[in-house]
Amino acid sequence: MSPEASYLPSTKGKPSILIDFLIVGGGITGLACALALRRIGHRVIVLERLAEEEISRVSNGGGRLPPNASKILFQWDLEAALREFAVSSPGVEVMRYDTGDLLGTHIWEEEILREAGGEYLFYHHADLWRLLLRSAIDAGADVRLGVSVTSIDGDDCSVELSEGDVLRADVVVAAVGSSSGLRTAVSVNNKCLYDSTPAYCRLYSLFVPSQVMLQDHDLVQMCIRPSPPAFLWLGHRASALGNWVVSNRLVDEYLSVTSSEKGGVNGFMVHVWVSDYPGSTSNENEWIMQADEANWEDLISHCEPRLQRLVRGATFRAFRPVKIVPQLDNWVHHGGRVIMVGQAAHPLPVGSVQLTALGIEDAALFAKLFSHLTSEDQIPAFLHAFQDLREGRCARVLNSERCNLSFRMMPNGPEQEERDSAMRERRARGLSVFSSGGGKLTEQWDQIKELFGYNAEDEADDWWVKWGLLRERAKERSIEMEEQVHVRLQAVNIDNDDDE
Repeated sequence: MSPEASYLPSTKGKPSILIDFLIVGGGITGLACALALRRIGHRVIVLERLAEEEISRVSNGGGRLPPNASKILFQWDLEAALREFAVSSPGVEVMRYDTGDLLGTHIWEEEILREAGGEYLFYHHADLWRLLLRSAIDAGADVRLGVSVTSIDGDDCSVELSEGDVLRADVVVAAVGSSSGLRTAVSVNNKCLYDSTPAYCRLYSLFVPSQVMLQDHDLVQMCIRPSPPAFLWLGHRASALGNWVVSNRLVDEYLSVTSSEKGGVNGFMVHVWVSDYPGSTSNENEWIMQADEANWEDLISHCEPRLQRLVRGATFRAFRPVKIVPQLDNWVHHGGRVIMVGQAAHPLPVGSVQLTALGIEDAALFAKLFSHLTSEDQIPAFLHAFQDLREGRCARVLNSERCNLSFRMMPNGPEQEERDSAMRERRARGLSVFSSGGGKLTEQWDQIKELFGYNAEDEADDWWVKWGLLRERAKERSIEMEEQVHVRLQAVNIDNDDDE
């Protein structure tokens, strides 16, 4: 607890009381929470078990920032820095996984992106992590890398470090992974949810340097366009997604250099999902580097030639099982001062479109709630409000990601043939493959549009206007009534004393 809570005059968008937050986990979600909380003045310490060089080594994969997440970073004044390394995607080309035959193209509709307030961006994970790390530190957060937390005590609102030190705060935020043992801080059964969930498929993550692409006649055709799209392959119980991670300036220069002078990573990211894969004796709760070339050759034996060459030319390869894990029933410890956020509370399958986005949304909504803080008594209510506001949204996103996986990895058969035929027909008519016109393709796009349009901070403000203010007014009225009763009792007691 913070005995020296800072009280400030209440201003628009700023709390009138500043408190101490301990954030366990310095990934994207943890750093985004730290930055968002520091933007409104709260004091923040972030504890991350990995050192910076370790994070850089395991963060060689690519990621996606849909408009619902990129607009938040834009609002946090990070747009210019983000564009130093992120690539804006104009759309996606959809192909068959086994043959490479083009099924169609989907162009992101400008009206949809304008209404959403953001863009669809591709990035290198390490670049986004470094941007949030630098921004959080510049904003005043105390970020401690290479510090391992062994336990979280919800009753004491404290964490114990591996060296035995204990740190306390007004609120502890657990922004850890879905397989972390620290999820038991809220319930002892939480870690079992991940461990007991069978793998749906396996995700392979690859990075292919630009030199490999430029030296291959077929691969270079995927990148010499002014604005290269993403590439999506649909297959029998398999799928793949490829995209460039390079500054737009370098794309316009026909990729004439091999690394961005602005710090971006020049290369091609590939994610491959497969349901049938070689077994592994390794602990697959984390990303695993695999050197066995035989397994990689088996992986690409059923895909089109370009995908095969991309896999063989990759300088970074890793894999991890994809699990569809249910979100926690309770995100908040019964003491009302410890909360799970991000993957700890509402896991998404690794490789999901909205994986990074949900963590950034969490941060924006969480900080927005705490911008209304006027008393430490509000903390439990704000934490429970966070879960109430987020769990429905996160459940819908999880269902969308599950449907997306099923759609992309559809087994060969009548339903797959119907899907592919509909795409080819729309392509022949000059339409985007997910454009309006009815059917499952349109339903898929309508679901995506709904996800893009979400505004996390508006959700928090709506709750405050509809429920938070009412609660505060009811509390004030209750205090006034208690004071009135107390005054009347005092008057009665005085009268009784006078009668005696």
